[in-house]
Amino acid sequence: MGSLSLQGIHKSFGAVEVLKGVDLDVRDGEFVVFVGPSGCGKSTLLRIVAGLEDPTSGSVAINQQDVTTVPPAKRGIAMVFQTYALYPHLNVRENMGLGLKQTRTSREVIDQRVSRASALLSLDELLKRHPADLSGGQRQRVAIGRAIVREPEVFLFDEPLSNLDAALRVQTRLEIARLHNELKSSIVYVTHDQVEAMTLADRIVVMNDGVVQQVGSPMELYNNPQNLFVAGFIGSPQMNFVDGSAVGKPDVKTVGIRPEHIQLHLSDRENSSCSLVSGSMVGSIRHVEHLGADTNVYLQCDSAGLVIVRIFGEQHFEAGQNCSISFDAAQAFCFDHRGVRIN
Repeated sequence: MGSLSLQGIHKSFGAVEVLKGVDLDVRDGEFVVFVGPSGCGKSTLLRIVAGLEDPTSGSVAINQQDVTTVPPAKRGIAMVFQTYALYPHLNVRENMGLGLKQTRTSREVIDQRVSRASALLSLDELLKRHPADLSGGQRQRVAIGRAIVREPEVFLFDEPLSNLDAALRVQTRLEIARLHNELKSSIVYVTHDQVEAMTLADRIVVMNDGVVQQVGSPMELYNNPQNLFVAGFIGSPQMNFVDGSAVGKPDVKTVGIRPEHIQLHLSDRENSSCSLVSGSMVGSIRHVEHLGADTNVYLQCDSAGLVIVRIFGEQHFEAGQNCSISFDAAQAFCFDHRGVRIN
């Protein structure tokens, strides 16, 4: 296991500042996920941890040792890439053991570590195959195995599931979670997929525009977002944002309500007596998504624009139906003009 400390990390490419002062501590054995939209700086930050990029300023320490200028091979890290990066002319066993072979590790140790990693990843029957004979999920498991045999202080994952189909993403995500529980290793993981972040992480680092917006456990971020960006990024469907005056809060710039916290009621618009002050709005249904376990209803509200309502189970609504919606004010989030939460 290994700890990681980032202090004052800035990175610029020419006149473009990509990272704007990142501070972060990762504890021994912790699974930390960097998440954010494309271009937010999360992959650049991971490459700085790996030593593949140099920070413009700031420092990187692994196990309390400053490694800011240390080459990648000597940092005690192992990285799993999005593109697998397997050698096509080597079989699975050879791909997994190549890094150790290049460091002149003994054949006995290589065999022991490859066998252990292979057993963990259920690759025993594939050791003699070449990458061309493997599925995408199998190739990614080989890439993970290649990292495991190095026994690093910190594992780095750079969007490792983005090339897999939906079923394989779920399967491989479970494998990574199981490996973390068994190996007790420190993992830093980059993804743009909030489902991966929410299901894998001990803590999530939400980034936007080169700045860390908030760090916390998945449910801390979900239940207590500090600003509009985190509130909108974490959660699917996305949180609804309406002007405070539309729900009787003229002293609040923006009110956020999660789709599952809204109740929908079919109504007659002409006879509706819904009060905005009490947290209710009227509108008409524009679109319905039937997902089996959930039903997402999109409705156009007179006062608040487009609002998404998430209802448990299969529900039947039609576009054009008039309705009213209501919500518990205690479950709403209030934000000021800067987008900072004020309740």
